Amino acid sequence: MARFETYQEYQRLGAEDYEEDSPPGEDLLVHVPEGLKDSWHHIKNLDNFFTRIYHFHQKNGFACMMLSEFFELVQFLFVVLFTTFLFNCVEYDVLFANKFINHTGSSHPERNKVTLPDAILPTEECTARIQKNGWIIFLLTMAAVFWVYRLVKVICNLLSYWEIRTFYIKALRIPTVELCNYSWQEVQARLILLQREQQMCIHKKELTELDIYHRILRFKNYMVAMVNKSLLPVHLSLPLLGDVIFFSQGLKYNFEMIFFWGPGSLFQNKWNLHPKYKRSGSRLELAQQLSRVVLLVGIANLLLCPFILVWQILYAFFSYTEVIKREPGSLGARRWSLFGRLYLRHFNELDHELQARLSRGYKPATKYMNSFTSPLLTVFAQNLAFFSGSILAVLIALTVYDEDVLTVQHILTAITVLGIVVTVCRSFIPDEYMVWCPEQLLQCVLAHIHYMPDHWKGNANKCETRDEMAQLFQYKAVR
Repeated sequence: MARFETYQEYQRLGAEDYEEDSPPGEDLLVHVPEGLKDSWHHIKNLDNFFTRIYHFHQKNGFACMMLSEFFELVQFLFVVLFTTFLFNCVEYDVLFANKFINHTGSSHPERNKVTLPDAILPTEECTARIQKNGWIIFLLTMAAVFWVYRLVKVICNLLSYWEIRTFYIKALRIPTVELCNYSWQEVQARLILLQREQQMCIHKKELTELDIYHRILRFKNYMVAMVNKSLLPVHLSLPLLGDVIFFSQGLKYNFEMIFFWGPGSLFQNKWNLHPKYKRSGSRLELAQQLSRVVLLVGIANLLLCPFILVWQILYAFFSYTEVIKREPGSLGARRWSLFGRLYLRHFNELDHELQARLSRGYKPATKYMNSFTSPLLTVFAQNLAFFSGSILAVLIALTVYDEDVLTVQHILTAITVLGIVVTVCRSFIPDEYMVWCPEQLLQCVLAHIHYMPDHWKGNANKCETRDEMAQLFQYKAVR
């Protein structure tokens, strides 16, 4: 009986179970506490495990994460089906009153008003239209394959999130309902204490905060280093525009796939740099191999470009049209660019820490960028706002006097467009009480972003400095 209990509480780990960066040595006997021995002792991929723990905390637990995943699937399905419906199942001649519909044979105008069901084709005719269009069938097939892939991924994520939920409850003793009340530092402290009770990481007896940060931010630190050393080709020199930075979400995704997790990536086991990349003698061969991988990825992007572009246009249309109509000034709002978030990021800085630091610098950065105005553009905006506002005022007065004015063709469209024009023009007109002190404003920005090139000092009032700052703090419309 004693031998059986000892076998249950201890497990021998051979050399094949070590990570590549573990120290060589003999087999280890690792203590496995009762109740935890099935899941969380000797975790091979600690990078992934600690990352999932961090994301579980930052995204507020299992329910929020799974709801987000579920609604992403629903959104994709909705956009695809709704777009297909709009292109194939709506009779626009009827909707725009270019085609007469007689409901009852009567000439009474009230009975012959066009209703929304009149503009929708019957199911049989709609289905026939779709079946006759080969491109629609092909695009729907591609969308279905991608949706099934996403569904499988969501199911895998569900199992993964459930495991982390169980870990929080049983190992860290943090109930699900109390997760929002715990800071990341408190969760991290419990992880460190848990390591002393059982060997999650077998090649170190105790973990430190830096160990956990290194695991979670391994690839982020590589990206930060490559951006700061200008190793990524994101700087472009364009005619008329000069030097610009192009670093989109798609380009970032491709970089990460090439370097970290895709076929032919630089890492093995998803956490160790392949040994051949550490040998200086094989640099030329490895560079040629990487060049071929980049070429293949480029060809794949070229082939998929039409589908990705169509999806992005549709998603942007459904997401932002209402916001632009309601708040046209949002077109002139700024945000920290994707390039800026990497360039300004410290090594071993988690996402929530970076976000908090950049959020504190948002208002002074906005004030600094808004302090630069063009006198010519201001005069033009003032006059355009006056003319557009005058016409808008008359149209609004007419609609107040008689609401039937709204039934006149394009009146509602004119009111909407003029309102947007007035709002956008006002965003280019500076505040008359603004005091121009760019050096002081830039110092306020520096206090939070911790970044200032030497040539910025004393040149905060120069357009060159403002343009470089604009690369880090760009318009929301530029993504």
